[in-house]
Amino acid sequence: MREHLVFLETSSAAVKIAAWIFLFLGVAGGLLIFVGRLPGRTIQDAVLNIAAGAFFFFFLYLIAKIADLLIKIINEIKKE
Repeated sequence: MREHLVFLETSSAAVKIAAWIFLFLGVAGGLLIFVGRLPGRTIQDAVLNIAAGAFFFFFLYLIAKIADLLIKIINEIKKE
């Protein structure tokens, strides 16, 4: 189990970065639609875009937190 810690730490960091990117792009896209920079889009599209970005952020961040928890569990088992 100890040999997988580097992979878990790296993947956790990568997934957290991806989560923040999804949130940023979702909010930025929604705001662009709100201010009228993207013609042919409605307010519902903006709300859906922001909601999708937030959903993917929380989903990916939850996965990263589970990986962090697994790392802590492996470290605690190693101590004993």
